[in-house]
Amino acid sequence: MPIASPSPSSKILVVEDSAFEQRMLVDLLSELPYSVTVAFNGMQGYQLALAQQPDLILLDVHMPGMDGYAACRLLKANAATQDIPIIFLSGNNNAEDRILGLSLGGVDFIGKPYSSGELAARIQVHLGLAMRVRTQTPRDDAAPDPTLVAVTDPEMVLVNAVKRLISNNLAAPPSLTEIASKVGTYREKLSQLFRAHTGMTVFAYIRAARIECGMNLLRETDIEVQDIALLVGFNNAGNFATAFRESSGLTPSAYRQAQQQLLAAAPGSPAETGKPG
Repeated sequence: MPIASPSPSSKILVVEDSAFEQRMLVDLLSELPYSVTVAFNGMQGYQLALAQQPDLILLDVHMPGMDGYAACRLLKANAATQDIPIIFLSGNNNAEDRILGLSLGGVDFIGKPYSSGELAARIQVHLGLAMRVRTQTPRDDAAPDPTLVAVTDPEMVLVNAVKRLISNNLAAPPSLTEIASKVGTYREKLSQLFRAHTGMTVFAYIRAARIECGMNLLRETDIEVQDIALLVGFNNAGNFATAFRESSGLTPSAYRQAQQQLLAAAPGSPAETGKPG
């Protein structure tokens, strides 16, 4: 299926702290049929994206204050901005940076210096892809993502961005200071907001998330308990078993056995119907 052509009135938000780089991008985009808005840092870019709903964002990575990665985490944690395509721009065009940008939800990652023609072509491609997605008939069974909230509660956007960050780094989560920095805030504010909106500290949430993930793995896989312990961030199976028993009242092995018995007794299961599995 051919990619749809972007609208002549497509709005592009440029988030770039360098006045020189910003001017270059504005000059390039001004020669194309786009409406351009500029921001000088991640927080300003995030707020402009909420207010103006651009069709695409060109997002510099390394900026003072809130960097591009932190801004992207907030944009993707907000239902109002989650679908805006983001193209990262960075002078550090190494594999680690590219992988991080794409894993956070960026549609592209372009290293500096870049070719004006290539940048223009990639913008056109991603605008066209986004337009095609928007014009597709939505599925009736498509349920909204419960982890996303609307802009009416910006504090919950930050909290949910932290939850996503923790979920993606459960085995080795960053420190509290690093987590706060990665979502564009500071340690004390994050602790206060997280406790106010979840009723627990960040570290208590990490522990609970590890146990929940462990439960899912015990229920849905045959992975050994000691391997699950390492996967969800415990140093050994003993520590995992202690934390698991404190949370659920069962050891991991007993929980798995109980879940298997429930599955076997469920209507339609091989044990229930008498048919071989």
